[in-house]
Formats: sequence, structure tokens, C-alpha cells
Amino acid sequence: MRPDLEDDRLVVRHDGIDVLEYVFRPTQPQLESPRPYALLRTVGGESVTGFRPDDHVWHKGLSLALPNVGPHNFWGGPTYVAGEGYVQLPNNGAQVHRGFAAPAASTAGDAVRIDEDLAWISEAGAPVLTERRTLTARPVTDDAWALTWRSVLRNSSPAPLAFGSPTSNGRPDAGYAGIFWRGPTAYTGGDIIGPQGDAGDAARGLPSPWLAFVSPDRTAGVLMLDAGESPSPWFARSAEYAGLCPAPFFFDETVVDAGETLVLAAALVIGTADVAAHAPETGAALVAELRASGDPASAGAPENGVRS
Repeated sequence: MRPDLEDDRLVVRHDGIDVLEYVFRPTQPQLESPRPYALLRTVGGESVTGFRPDDHVWHKGLSLALPNVGPHNFWGGPTYVAGEGYVQLPNNGAQVHRGFAAPAASTAGDAVRIDEDLAWISEAGAPVLTERRTLTARPVTDDAWALTWRSVLRNSSPAPLAFGSPTSNGRPDAGYAGIFWRGPTAYTGGDIIGPQGDAGDAARGLPSPWLAFVSPDRTAGVLMLDAGESPSPWFARSAEYAGLCPAPFFFDETVVDAGETLVLAAALVIGTADVAAHAPETGAALVAELRASGDPASAGAPENGVRS
């Protein structure tokens, strides 16, 4: 795998295929809580991410999206307000690229690593969070590759911040918040598979170390693994749209004091319809690597928002 830095994105190619496009300077309007996002393809060139679909234009491929960070919305669109429903508020924040480590992407063998610094800014322009984000892409077999994502978030505001979701705020079955994968519109109705086999939309709200999503035509699949210290509940959809997200704030808020940090991390394998077969060996190794990749800046931070 080899990286290529462009004006607004970093592209990782494998055997001539753009398997990862990481767009670090988004151009979407404030209403969509603009943030960097990743567009993913299989090694054969099939897109496995949706971008600004008609049903939710603030869904952007693979991204870190949080609807409730104190009063701020870093998911996009309206905010769920208890007793009122969804209300469009002047609270759509933005994740702003501040720079990459030098070089922007480093290579070690066939792996590509990206280290990025970001500032999370409120709609009013105030600092909310700072982030060090690390992405690593690598081939795992002839027909699959893997991406790991680790974000260390520091509360840069002057007060504690409660990380939550619409469900923690009162809406049932809507605990979305975290590293969120949105599949293409054509993937609607695909299979969601867990450690016990077919799971479907019933996986939503249940803890699991991993879930996989297979396209309806069975040409591709995405395996997603939670890298937290204990399995989070998942936000998972197939019937309405294709989406997966280990969601540590599904039911309960996590409060992070000013100056303190939390860590969100996940791994993905992008491959064929049998992608779930990668979970026991390749997936477990990726998760172990993420858990061992702590740094002094995040020492003691709750992994995936869960305090031990």
C-alpha cells in the first residue's frame, strides 16, 4: 500500500486501486457538522461506503460522529431534545484538520499510518475538544485489507462534557454515537452477522466484540470490531439503511472533565462476503494492537468512553 497526499485528501492505493480516500478538508455546510471522513473500497475497486445519501446527508462514509457532546452536535442535522423530538438547533460543530505528523503518512512494509491533529469547534467558534487521530491501513489477504482507527479526545472546554446519544437523552433505540460506518444505498437489506451467526437489526443495542455487514448481492462485506476494554452496545441497521457503529454512549452518558481525555477505537476489515471469517484471527490481532497502542497523553483515559 502506498499513500498519495492531495490538497484535500490522502489517498491510499493498493495494486492500483484507491482503497482509502481520507478527506481531511471537507466542504459540506455547517448544518452537516463537517468533519473528515474516509471513503473505502475493496481491493477489487467496489465502493463499500455511502456519502451524503438522500435519507441522511450528514452520513459521510466512515467518520467519527458524536450527536451529543455537552450541548454540541458533531453528528449533523437536528438534535434530539427530550419531550420535543428532533429540533434544528444552532449547535452543529465542526472537526477541523490542524495538521499531520511529518510525513503526512508513513509506510512500514505494506502498512500505511496516518497521524492527524484536529480541533473540534462549536458552531459559535469556541474550542470543545482536541484530538490526535491515528489511522493504519494494511493488506491482510489477497482479497481483503484492514483499517484501524484510534482517536484520543481531550476536553479543551472550561467545563465537564457529557458524551451521549439520542437514547441516553430519551429516544428509544437510537443510541448512535461513535466511529460510524455508513454503507452505500444499494447495501440496504444486507446481512448483519455476529459471533453467533445471523443477527440482523436485532443486534442494535446489544454488546458484541464485532459485527459484519454483507452486501445484498454478496459481492463485498465489512467486518467492524470494537477495540474498547469491554464490548459496547452496537448501533446497527440494515432494513432502513446499512450502518454499523460500536456505540459506547448508546444508553448512558460518559462525563469527561475539563482537560481530561477519552479514547475511541475500532478496526475494520474490508473484503468479500465471507469477511466475518477474519474476526477470530485477523480481527483479534488488530484489536490487540489498538489496545496496546496507548501513549502517555491518553494514559488513564476511558477506552471507548467506558470508565473501568
